[in-house]
Amino acid sequence: MSTLPAPPASRARGRSPLVAPALIVAVVAISFAAIFLKLAEPTHALTRSGLRLLMAAVMLSPAVVRGWRSGRLQPVAKWAVLAGLLYAVHFSAWIGSLDLTTVAASVTLVTATPLILAVVGVATGRDRPEGRLWVSLVLGAAGAAIIGGADLSLSGRALAGDGLALAGAAAMAGFLLLVRRLGPGLDVWSFMGLACAVGGTLVMGVGAVAGVDPAPADGGSLLFIFLSALIPQLVGHGLLTWSLRYTTPTVVGLATVGEPVGSTLLAWAWLGEAAPAVVLVGCAVVLASLVLALARPGRGAEAVVAAGP
Repeated sequence: MSTLPAPPASRARGRSPLVAPALIVAVVAISFAAIFLKLAEPTHALTRSGLRLLMAAVMLSPAVVRGWRSGRLQPVAKWAVLAGLLYAVHFSAWIGSLDLTTVAASVTLVTATPLILAVVGVATGRDRPEGRLWVSLVLGAAGAAIIGGADLSLSGRALAGDGLALAGAAAMAGFLLLVRRLGPGLDVWSFMGLACAVGGTLVMGVGAVAGVDPAPADGGSLLFIFLSALIPQLVGHGLLTWSLRYTTPTVVGLATVGEPVGSTLLAWAWLGEAAPAVVLVGCAVVLASLVLALARPGRGAEAVVAAGP
């Protein structure tokens, strides 16, 4: 049975001044995902998630071709297939949760990823959070709990949505850990293109077996699914994946905690889902945690990789 390659100590990641700006842009981009996908209703969740991934794969196809011709994609192709499976679980579970609970609750729970990654880091000793990163995690978790807690419901429908969102968080944690272990030499765009193609095909296949209509409900739904592929997927997830060359999965996961802030405010302005004062307090706490985490996001990664696996 094959195992993930361990990144060699000789290939330590250097700090990049572009990591913090890249993560900020990524958070802004992924904040639009819940809005676009909510506006794509009543198209089925599986169709929305599958088409989002397939559209992204088409846009990334030139990178996949270049990666294959250069020989950089073949060594990681099997891991791209696994990444595609994780993408399929993440997006189908999370987008399904949007149909069952509010944007704020769904996006808050799906960004529990950094807490999962922190536990993995402590258990494995790799990329273990240290110092102020723990403070950032606590602040981020508290802020997210305030945001999502204001919208949590004990109804069976809402609890099912919450469970799907948490499943999506676990799958994204697996994706970030996988990319991190593949090392800084990973051809991000070709890898993402193949993963999106695999994930989209799997989701659409499951939808076909379940008898789900593979077509968007109307032209408006198709447009918003395309926008979700272009902005949150290509820009947002592309920059998150690229940032793993220079920093730890926990830091990248922490950056995604900013998504509930952006999504909640966008849902308030665009969808009329009013944000109570307590939610705005939660947003401020989350933003404080991000400032603390992203001040020098590459430092912890260098120490871990220099020490070896």
